[in-house]
Amino acid sequence: MSAGSATPPARTGMAAPSARVTIAAAATLILAIVAFAALSFGGWPLLVATLLFWAAAWWLTEMLAKLRPASPATRRGLSVVIPLIFGLTILVLWELVVRGLNIQPVLLPPPSAIGAAIASSTPLLWADFVQTFLKGVLSGYALGCGAGFLTALAIDRSSFLKRGLLPLGNLVSALPIVGVAPIMVMWFGFDWPSKAAVVTILTFFPMLVNTVAGLGTAGAMERDLMRTYAASPAQSLLKLRLPAALPFIFNALKINATLALIGAIVAEFFGTPIVGMGFRISAEIGRMNTPMVWAEIAVAALAGSLSYGLIALLERRATFWHPSIRRG
Repeated sequence: MSAGSATPPARTGMAAPSARVTIAAAATLILAIVAFAALSFGGWPLLVATLLFWAAAWWLTEMLAKLRPASPATRRGLSVVIPLIFGLTILVLWELVVRGLNIQPVLLPPPSAIGAAIASSTPLLWADFVQTFLKGVLSGYALGCGAGFLTALAIDRSSFLKRGLLPLGNLVSALPIVGVAPIMVMWFGFDWPSKAAVVTILTFFPMLVNTVAGLGTAGAMERDLMRTYAASPAQSLLKLRLPAALPFIFNALKINATLALIGAIVAEFFGTPIVGMGFRISAEIGRMNTPMVWAEIAVAALAGSLSYGLIALLERRATFWHPSIRRG
């Protein structure tokens, strides 16, 4: 009897948070509809409706963040749902503020205008994406990260290179992109190879520095154990030092994922064919077509976020043994 009487309170405790989340979600949706309806009135009704919607969305996000589900799949789902709700809240507030205050689209277009620009210019946006991301970013990213990784392995075996090349690398990594991009355009032409060259320079040194640092993280006891087993330097590298360096390597890969895209877009401002994200942003801002500019920014942000997320997912699979991953 005592065991059976203990079950209902547990169920009530589980149901209460889910009921509050349902109420918060319904309130957020209803208040969003009310706020959009208040756009025709403007003034205080719109302000009050917008503030109430913001408060309800905040409450919903806080309720979801407080949930502690036992299922790993549910926890992973929440880690996606919470940022998605927060992002949608920002978009709704953006739409309400821009339309409610009658802000000129040339200054700040509403998300609805940006979405219309994406829908009407999908082939153009795809061509720009192929030129900038699939050609310039990916090729430069692979070359820069690969060269940085191999150079780090060589530096690790040579104290001369470690003392001579690393300081030089730090110097070159501080070079401004606006100074490097025109030179690369002069060397490699106006097409995507010059953008890949800029991306290679930008991504080389973060990978180099992080890999060298990661290779030095293996402890003295572990190295002594490998020597006790008569492991060769190559075996010690593959079995001990490279696995220990993986968190540093993935950290460089994540940094470079966004850095490469920024570098390619900025490089296109200094010479490119009539296609590419950077070219389109430069051309459309000159025509005051800001919805198209923001459409390109949205595509770039989505590509960068997905690249970062894919690398983070691979990191969780490759470094499942690391304490930071086990805690997550």
